[in-house]
Amino acid sequence: MPEQFSSGDHVVLRLPASGAYLSVLRTAAAGVASRLNFTIDEIEDLKIAIDEACAMLLPRGVEGADLTCRFKLGTDVLDIAVSLATVDSALPSRDTFAWTVLSALAGEVDAAVEDGEVTIRLSKQRDALVEEVGV
Repeated sequence: MPEQFSSGDHVVLRLPASGAYLSVLRTAAAGVASRLNFTIDEIEDLKIAIDEACAMLLPRGVEGADLTCRFKLGTDVLDIAVSLATVDSALPSRDTFAWTVLSALAGEVDAAVEDGEVTIRLSKQRDALVEEVGV
């Protein structure tokens, strides 16, 4: 029988800030979301949202910096924070197509800058209707 997660569990993944490693990040996100019984569609949305967040950060990353992704598991929500030290420490623009896609796929989205590191936070809620009907 699989081990149960505790609400509030944290998973932290640090990898080179390169597009070559995004598949590792997507796979980790899918694994964590599946532990929360997210649907296949919700998991796919999450993977695309993470790609969008990384696409906003990676071109501005400091050479040699690591991309850090933090997952916080809730009872029916997954909070994700993707962080990278950037050359300009500027927040991503919220009036772009990428931000619109990110917001549509992830639900709640925010960004912050602290100590030269830009963080994009996503919060994806599991669909309550799926739980009720037992799908």
